[in-house]
Amino acid sequence: MTLNRLGRAGLACALLLAGCGSGEAPPTPDTDEEEAPPVPVETARPERGDVVAVYSGTAPIEAFAEADVIAKVEGEIREILVEEGDAVTEGQVLARLDGDRLRLELSESRAQLQKMERDFKRNEELSEKGLLSEGDFEKLQYDLEALRASYKLASLELDYTQIRAPIDGVISQRFARIGNTIKVGDPVFRVTGMDPLVAYLHVPEREFRNIAPGQPVDIAIDALGNERVQAKVSRVGTIVDPDTGTFKITIEISDPEQPIKPGMFGRMSIIFDRHENVLKVPRSVLIEGTDGMHVFVVEDDVAIRRPVETGYSANGFVEITSGLDDDDDVVVVGQVGLKPDAGVIVINAPDAGGDAVKETVGETD
Repeated sequence: MTLNRLGRAGLACALLLAGCGSGEAPPTPDTDEEEAPPVPVETARPERGDVVAVYSGTAPIEAFAEADVIAKVEGEIREILVEEGDAVTEGQVLARLDGDRLRLELSESRAQLQKMERDFKRNEELSEKGLLSEGDFEKLQYDLEALRASYKLASLELDYTQIRAPIDGVISQRFARIGNTIKVGDPVFRVTGMDPLVAYLHVPEREFRNIAPGQPVDIAIDALGNERVQAKVSRVGTIVDPDTGTFKITIEISDPEQPIKPGMFGRMSIIFDRHENVLKVPRSVLIEGTDGMHVFVVEDDVAIRRPVETGYSANGFVEITSGLDDDDDVVVVGQVGLKPDAGVIVINAPDAGGDAVKETVGETD
């Protein structure tokens, strides 16, 4: 009994000593959190300049004036004086038909007219002497006028054997060849006017109050390597198409050197308003949130979230109507994912050390 009690007491002491000697005290937690490193960013100040409001659309370039030159009399083509691509002026002779029959008819009409004029003169003297009745004299007057009209008609038809250009332009197509016999109404040439050229743009009705005649238009021509061409709005339609909800505007392009050809595709930018000398920033610096647009500006190496209001945007820049000043340092690189009040380091600042590093490397080399 005594041994058992002693054994149990010794075992308890051994366990107690083992527990005290084998364990180490648990480490106390470090209550100081590590400070986040500054975020590298680049900054720039807002620019001042003009910003325009633009409506953009696409349309093919067309000729304002174009006409098919048709034959007004029947005949065989004896001579062609122009070819496709030649510039012509209104009234210029483009081709000639045979006019043998019409020349004979004109000669016959001229002879009849001359005979009638002599007869009329002789009978006029008789009428003055009272030897010819008034009714017979009036009949002679009518016959004379009829022969004069017949002579003019024969002369006109002979002149029609010379096919002339109805407008200034370029021969864009030739339909007939020498030796072809053509009938009245057959097309012989197509003349396309090259100045001015036009583009017809169909604009949504919500833009109706913004578009007016005389507004400048900037056009990029795909076929000319996006060469920029200046034009203007010449006419604005007064009717909105109920099926499409659009109205038609006409853009007039003056092209004296004629590098632009009808059928080329153009991208139109109609400038309908302009704000001058305003603050503007690159579109990429704006961050859209649930409460509107904002940017980050750097103040004392801290990123400050700054709400802004915007206006017109064009050419990658957005007008800032409120929220920024000229001397604000706006984060232009590194703003995505940047948190408000985060510490930053401006890597493009003059005192960032970049230039000193380059100079040191240069000396070492």
